[in-house]
Amino acid sequence: MTDNGTRRVHRGVLALAVTSFAIGVAEFVVVGILPAIADDLKVSLDRAGGLVGLYALALAVGTPLVVLTLARFPRKPVLLALVAVFLAGNLLSAMSVDYASLLIGRIVTAVAHGSFFAIGATVAAALAPRGQASRAIAIMFSGLTLAMVIGVPLGSVLGNGLGWRLPFFAVAGLAALALMATAWWLPPMPAPRVGRISTQLAALGQPSILAMMLVTILGFGSSFAAFTFITPILTGMTGFSPTMAGVLLVVFGAATLVGNLAGGRFAASLGWRPALRLLFALLGMVLAVIGLVLSHPLPMVVMLFAWGVLAFGMSPGVQAAMLETAERDAPQAVDFASGLNISSFNLGISLGETVGGMLVAHGHLGLTPWAGVIGVVAAQAPLAWIGGRARRAQGIADPA
Repeated sequence: MTDNGTRRVHRGVLALAVTSFAIGVAEFVVVGILPAIADDLKVSLDRAGGLVGLYALALAVGTPLVVLTLARFPRKPVLLALVAVFLAGNLLSAMSVDYASLLIGRIVTAVAHGSFFAIGATVAAALAPRGQASRAIAIMFSGLTLAMVIGVPLGSVLGNGLGWRLPFFAVAGLAALALMATAWWLPPMPAPRVGRISTQLAALGQPSILAMMLVTILGFGSSFAAFTFITPILTGMTGFSPTMAGVLLVVFGAATLVGNLAGGRFAASLGWRPALRLLFALLGMVLAVIGLVLSHPLPMVVMLFAWGVLAFGMSPGVQAAMLETAERDAPQAVDFASGLNISSFNLGISLGETVGGMLVAHGHLGLTPWAGVIGVVAAQAPLAWIGGRARRAQGIADPA
């Protein structure tokens, strides 16, 4: 995987990125077409919102269970099957005639989504040169962040202009392309060595695995107390028009793409522990500044970009951290641990949304960034504990 001394990206990693782009569009485009769905299916807007909340819940609960079930099978057929299920879920969503069938399609899509990222992350890491796992995972996740920049805005425009079903058909088409890319570019990979189901479930009893989940929940979820309500913040507190707020969300999406790729390189070169410590510290400072400049448009634009870079810059590092932690402390449950971390991303989103919603319900919209500061500062504690445990383990393995 080298060429004249330069590192190349394995085509299999690019195939994973294609799928992650389709998944990103499927996950987030619903937010942009929610009123159209509610109107067409004759349901209330808050009930239609369940297409977002229940999607995250199905992903968080279903991912570890599916990964556990598929642990003994070769990686390439498993990923092909998951992409096919994802395709089917989007077709079911596109052809649904009522809310119940659309919700079923979303749940099917969510379970395939989470399992694909959990197993795909271990595959991307395995395809990377030694020491470059974080970068390979970042490239895979870049499809997800690119979807926020291009796919979701475009899908929202198409869905609102030509019917909400069109984006789901488009995602199914993207999934078909991803299926072909995976079949052509991903090399055959044997099934990993895994223990019995009881052995894999025992990973949930590993303090280091639970601590790493807590790092992900607190660190990634810290942004969502405010980000969930970013549109009312930008329009009601900063003074932007709804149109300008939409433009700024595209800016935020571009920042997440930059952050994801830069964060992968950063974690690969510096090591995930110091990289995450620094990213968490910087994110805490940015959220604090946002809390202070909510009524000032220009500083908010600058901070919005910095926020996107840092919030998603941690993603490759925390995923690589979970894989390394599992390889050391639960070597026969690496895929399962990866699935737990994917669940943790979504549990973090849910936690952030819940805390932010409680603040907003009591009229404290301006305090939502400060809730994020508390969360990201709290994430430093389990991260420090994991770092100390890893150093002690390394010292035992290599006394010299």
